[in-house]
Amino acid sequence: MSTPLPSITRRLELTEEQQMIRDSVREFARDVVAPVAHDIDEEHRFPKDVWDQIVELGLPGIPFSEEVGGSEGGTLAYALAVEELAKVCGSTALTYAAHVSLGTYPIYRWGGDKLCSLYVPKLVAGEYMGAYGLTEPNAGSDSGGTQTTAVLDGDEYVLNGRKCFITNANHAGVFIVTAVTDRSLGSKGISAFVVPRDTAGFSLEKGERKLGMRGSDWASLVFEDARIPRDHLLGPEGEGFKTFMKTLEGGRISIAALSLGLAEGAFEESVRYAQEREAFGGTLSDQQAVQFKLADMAVQIECAKHLVYEAARLKDSGVAYGKQASMAKLYASEIAMKVTYDAIQIHGGFGYSREYPVERMWRDAKLCVIGEGTSEIQRLIIGRNVLREAKA
Repeated sequence: MSTPLPSITRRLELTEEQQMIRDSVREFARDVVAPVAHDIDEEHRFPKDVWDQIVELGLPGIPFSEEVGGSEGGTLAYALAVEELAKVCGSTALTYAAHVSLGTYPIYRWGGDKLCSLYVPKLVAGEYMGAYGLTEPNAGSDSGGTQTTAVLDGDEYVLNGRKCFITNANHAGVFIVTAVTDRSLGSKGISAFVVPRDTAGFSLEKGERKLGMRGSDWASLVFEDARIPRDHLLGPEGEGFKTFMKTLEGGRISIAALSLGLAEGAFEESVRYAQEREAFGGTLSDQQAVQFKLADMAVQIECAKHLVYEAARLKDSGVAYGKQASMAKLYASEIAMKVTYDAIQIHGGFGYSREYPVERMWRDAKLCVIGEGTSEIQRLIIGRNVLREAKA
């Protein structure tokens, strides 16, 4: 059911509750996350202690109802939390976003009374971490090309196959996994399942070493005659493709917010450095070339912010938001790459060193133009929507 969009005088205006959430996460990010961001990247280490504090703050429950232990803050408030975390640490923001939008939301949305009551309160409370198994070695952007199979055998589905690049896998207590239940139906023969970590026949393999997001965890999922209770089918059989496409729509808002935060963090570092670095008889900020870069960065960030917040508001209002989510994800991720690149340029040789955070932000930003659908896929989605609307 649709609800009216909020009456606002400025598109970036936030409610008092949203401002409180933003400010609270901003303080937490500054005091707790920022001091360890460099080390967890260098050590390729998942910071369990930081995650425990995120749970203690109640951040996993922001977009969910009070019935499951959430705070009913909505999508925009959740996006603000992702944005603030990403300003100081892309890895931490990614861990949080994957848990909420990929590992929890699908069960909340399509799990029915049984699966929702069994898993969502534990996910919201942080008793479980969630993960989403979609990508495969031969099915990335072509998610309809899923090879993992699920065959019904009595009251159980038997899963065989593997998934790769699965964020949070090593720490997750519950997984959402897609598999083919009827290959003759193509994408309409794909179903989704909720898979507990202790399922027999289900194991993990170590993930590859990454360019960026090194403080977030990932691994491959391996299914060898793994038996899943029939009632752990997520939604109707054959509806898996639809559910993960809708899941990715919401996930794109998460990645857009993460991208926005990375860009803002790199911009803030650049302004600070330009004002402090002495060169040519003054500071770098006196140089017109640097001022031009900062101006472009500021404009790009402001535009991205409008797109991200608007997509989140549309989702909260209950109206269609897929095109806007793709627009936000496309633009925010690409300007994150541009802003972090320019931040390195402003820092010069120091920007190339590991002693300043801008090179890490640039490496982290690269994931954002790939994950939740590449930039090319986003352009495809947007283009199809534009043409469909033109015919209406």
